[in-house]
Amino acid sequence: MVSIIIASHGEFAKGIFQSGSMIFGEQENVQPVTLMPSEGPDDIKAKLEKAIASFDDQDQVLFLVDLWGGTPFNQVNGLFEAHKDKWAIVAGLNLPMLIEAYASRLSMNSAHEIATHIIETAKDGVKVRPEALAPKEDKAAAAATTNANNAGRPGSLEYGLARIDSRLLHGQVATAWSKTINPTRIIVVSDNVAKDELRSSMIKQAAPAGIKAHVIPIKQMIKIAKDDKHFGGQKALLLFETPEDALTAIEGGVPIKTLNIGSMAHSVGKVQPNKVLAFSQEDIDTYKKLEKDGVQFDVRKVPTDSKDNMDNILQKAQNMLNEQK
Repeated sequence: MVSIIIASHGEFAKGIFQSGSMIFGEQENVQPVTLMPSEGPDDIKAKLEKAIASFDDQDQVLFLVDLWGGTPFNQVNGLFEAHKDKWAIVAGLNLPMLIEAYASRLSMNSAHEIATHIIETAKDGVKVRPEALAPKEDKAAAAATTNANNAGRPGSLEYGLARIDSRLLHGQVATAWSKTINPTRIIVVSDNVAKDELRSSMIKQAAPAGIKAHVIPIKQMIKIAKDDKHFGGQKALLLFETPEDALTAIEGGVPIKTLNIGSMAHSVGKVQPNKVLAFSQEDIDTYKKLEKDGVQFDVRKVPTDSKDNMDNILQKAQNMLNEQK
């Protein structure tokens, strides 16, 4: 796997490294390297050499630096000269770039290949509101995006992932899961959210570049599942706010065989058997109904996490609820 060094002036590298871990999960063979105000070129060079020596693979190294021409870049560039046939440097670091680099390591084996790939994602991550302030989009690029999201090709709607997440469309979904699943559409299935104009609008605006987001009632999702000929060639990532919504959709005919369990927010009357999942008695009963219907559970926040055992989690939650009585 390609090793990555994140280099910056000040603590920026450490901060963005932490943000990337929150969104995409903990990463091996990634090191943040910082140049602090009291340090000079030799100090950061020594840090870079120490970071490189810590990697399992020192043959393929990707350097993500904050500023072209700054001291971190210059010291990286000095080391790079002897390895430029394998190593690569990308300046202008932002969070979309880092997340894309993490995702790309899963399928790309060279620093050069990843460096080429992540530049467009870094550019696409720069957005502005109000939208009128943004530069006019290239018409050819806009047409390509539209064509990619258009339905009508032969076949049925493909369900790439169905996830229960009380936060719905957020960083882990928009980056880690979207990069893994590669959906053409993200569909939030919720009666409550569909009625909330502001929330619906915010969700649609949070969609990753090139992916269209929808917010629809459960009945509409069931209708689409029964007659999806207009969505041929499309791959959907479905998001449910609650297990009860997922059960209603599945029992209505939405062909979901596996549910990814991401997060369930704590509220009054719920117990929390782990850091991200909180359950009421209704939630536990709902998961048991889903299990009885043959639905399997994939319990993890991001694709790189190991899967937790849902039966054990439910039993712990039930014991906690019983103790409250």
